[in-house]
Amino acid sequence: MGFLSSWMTTIGAIVKTFSFSDAVDIVLVAIIIYYLFKLLRQTRAAQLIKGLAVLVLAYAASAIFDLTMVNVILTSLFEFAVIILVIVFQPELRRMLEHLGRSNISKGSFFSNFSAKNDDETAVWSKAINDVADVATVFSKSKTGALIVFERNTLLSEIAASGTELNSSTSVALFGNLFFNKAPLHDGACILRGGKVLSAGCILPLTDNKRLSSSLGTRHRAAIGMSEESDAVVVVVSEETGIISIAVGGKLIRELDRKELVEKLTELIIPADNEKQDLFTVLFRNRKEKDDE
Repeated sequence: MGFLSSWMTTIGAIVKTFSFSDAVDIVLVAIIIYYLFKLLRQTRAAQLIKGLAVLVLAYAASAIFDLTMVNVILTSLFEFAVIILVIVFQPELRRMLEHLGRSNISKGSFFSNFSAKNDDETAVWSKAINDVADVATVFSKSKTGALIVFERNTLLSEIAASGTELNSSTSVALFGNLFFNKAPLHDGACILRGGKVLSAGCILPLTDNKRLSSSLGTRHRAAIGMSEESDAVVVVVSEETGIISIAVGGKLIRELDRKELVEKLTELIIPADNEKQDLFTVLFRNRKEKDDE
């Protein structure tokens, strides 16, 4: 009873000093932990965390059973734990920061709503969408593989640099030549920026998602991987089945016909480029365009 009374007294003291800021603090920490687990789940980081847990248990065991050498080694290792974690989890940390940068919170900040696209740029995007839909329909019938990336707010200059720079207007004939199965650039992806073909034959990052169907090949895994690491919209045509799909936000939307493809791309691309961009995106994009000139 004495223990119970002491415990109740402690709880009462905590409740008396508990403030609104404490509640906000707890909620924010809970949200951060939740999203960290959500980010790390189903990735290689989950396995790395298990390995880290084994090391922590080993360290505790070395202290309990007086294993001096093991304790010294693990202590030295943990002294550099922060640096090691940053190096090991670099891809996951980068992905987390990119997601944060594309979140609704950042879009609602002071740096958002900076500039808008005009009607001419919208018309260029609309032409690009219809050209991609037309060629995807042709490729679907002929079972010609294709991978076309629509760049949005996240600049894909590094990805574009892995291919051949074109800076060309879109057309069905151009896409047909690029993805012709004997063409030198047909195995890579085509990057669209501002409604024009920026680069072709580009290498995209593959997804690490282990839950994907084994029937999805490298082209689809590259499309999903690109959509995971950026806000890009990726159109992919299967070489085996001719199925037209869209990858966005790490998800794959499959079995689209021409009408559905145009509607989905218009919904994803045109509003995003008509909306006012954040200040950093505008500045970096303008700087990039000046450097290209």
